[in-house]
Amino acid sequence: MADETPTTTTPAVPGARVDRTAPKAAETTSATAGTTVISDGVVAKVAGIAAREIPGVHALGGGGARALGAIRNAINATDLGQGVKVEVGETQAAVDLTIVVEYPTPVHQVAAQVRDAVAGAITRLVGLDVVEVNVTVDDVHIPGDEDEEHEESRVS
Repeated sequence: MADETPTTTTPAVPGARVDRTAPKAAETTSATAGTTVISDGVVAKVAGIAAREIPGVHALGGGGARALGAIRNAINATDLGQGVKVEVGETQAAVDLTIVVEYPTPVHQVAAQVRDAVAGAITRLVGLDVVEVNVTVDDVHIPGDEDEEHEESRVS
């Protein structure tokens, strides 16, 4: 037992971050047979909601995604998965998020809190092991900038 070496699994898809060949997680017993399939969009939405709940996160997504998101919000069709990309296997998930942080919140603290919240929410709500959560901080929102931009557009 002292000479045992840890085994590693290689993802079935080259370059994939998620091991798609892993045996299925222990399933709860149920009186009804069947399978459950959780789409990538569900995992992305759970990640997006968890990230938005962190104090200091102003928005998710890069500039173009946020512009499109503003249009969606105007017609009441908010995309909660905006700024979130996921890779989902049978038992694992990997997440990439792009966020905008409120000034003067410490960026590294917000990123760490987002990482923890997203991993916890996916594990708790979806039942997948999260192998990584990559956070990209795209911008820093300075309160008051939007008000000045709106006033300039009304004046011109």
